[in-house]
Amino acid sequence: CAPWVHRNRGAGADEGALVDRTAIINVGGIRYRIPWSTLEEFPLTRLGKLRSCSNAEEILDLCDDYDAHCNEFFFDRSPSAFRSIVTFLAAGKLRLLREMCALSFQEELLYWGVEEASLEWCCLRKLRLRQEEQRERLRLEEEEAELTSPQSCEEAPGVECPEEGRMDGCMHSLRDMVENPHSGIPGKIFACLSVVFVAITAVTLCVSTMPDLREEEERGECSQRCYNIFVLETVCVGWFSLEFLLRFIQTQSKCMFLRTPLNIIDVVAILPYYITLIVDSVSVSDRPAGSGNNYLEKVGLVLRVLRALRIFYVMRLARHSLGLQTLGLTVHRCTREFGLLLLFLCVAMALFSPLVFLAESEMGAKQEFTSIPGSYWWAVISMTTVGYGDMVPRSIPGQVVALSSILSGILLMAFPVTSIFHTFSRSYLELKEEQNRATRHKPDSQDSTKSQNSEDSQDTDTSVNRHGWQAH
Repeated sequence: CAPWVHRNRGAGADEGALVDRTAIINVGGIRYRIPWSTLEEFPLTRLGKLRSCSNAEEILDLCDDYDAHCNEFFFDRSPSAFRSIVTFLAAGKLRLLREMCALSFQEELLYWGVEEASLEWCCLRKLRLRQEEQRERLRLEEEEAELTSPQSCEEAPGVECPEEGRMDGCMHSLRDMVENPHSGIPGKIFACLSVVFVAITAVTLCVSTMPDLREEEERGECSQRCYNIFVLETVCVGWFSLEFLLRFIQTQSKCMFLRTPLNIIDVVAILPYYITLIVDSVSVSDRPAGSGNNYLEKVGLVLRVLRALRIFYVMRLARHSLGLQTLGLTVHRCTREFGLLLLFLCVAMALFSPLVFLAESEMGAKQEFTSIPGSYWWAVISMTTVGYGDMVPRSIPGQVVALSSILSGILLMAFPVTSIFHTFSRSYLELKEEQNRATRHKPDSQDSTKSQNSEDSQDTDTSVNRHGWQAH
């Protein structure tokens, strides 16, 4: 602490003349003596506003309790966080605490009236990262709440509530089966079937590109093996379509459902099959006379492009893979780091491409490096340490430039990769904790749902009996 700050525990003795010149701040039982002259330098803070208070009511609006005799102000706040505030008032340096949550420390700063911009740049960056993660978590929770919020039946008559309750129970069971593999046996079976069909689709896509099948397709023939692949693909697409419809039926917010990235991937992966059937049928029935092979080549190109889009089925594994979810969350959180990585690569590529071209052209070995734009490819594969070997510098100066580009590429790519790695580790731990929390809460929610349904059924039976007795 600074020389003007004195701290002790328990009830301190009154120090007479110091009372008029210092304020005694008691935070969580720890007393600090702070000169009023120092607090006057921070008039917008909570402590600075104490100086301008003229009566006890204004003082109590700013603190929890006040001892007028000792001029002592009591605050029921975190003592550890206030230590950082005192350090900031003394030395002008504000840092986050390792043992305290960054968001909780932000609340302390808001209470004491200290701006977040006063934090050191490293601590401010950490706080901004935590705030972004919190906003992302709240957004996901809101989307999940909108997608899974049940309809209320409070305004409905008492006799109709059981039907709506049963319908809500069915929709809840369907939602657990298609969205939460850890909800029970049906959810696990549904997830396993989805993974199996994705694997079958990937295998059929690979088999369909074999040379003999391509030759049959070009000749317009279809063997038994080609027909079997078509049947497998049809079954897989039927399953994916059924799964998409079930997810669409159980959700409450249809627009929010269609805007979800994974659902967009499902649509992009499913539609090509139906479009292929339509294009194939139209091309056979409406083929213009005398069009020749040109028309067939165009139709074949469209069909091959649409079939290639089936590879998006692999992305559906992200619904059931914690690793793929972590990868997507890391990419979303590290857009700035990926931008820096691309910027470093472009700057270095623009630097080393002219150097290697000049080095090779001056030494007369310019058979491969014919221009600076042509040297960009060499710079990219050299800095990423891939090195295909299609372009190799032959001269000594060119090899020196190549060595420099390789070393620079290793260093430049290592800088943002470290931050990306830490973000990946943190995202994995967060998703793992969220998954465990959802698994733990599932039995409690099932018990509460059963008890609520039993209460609703009892209330309904009572209501029906009462109406029947009145009718008699």
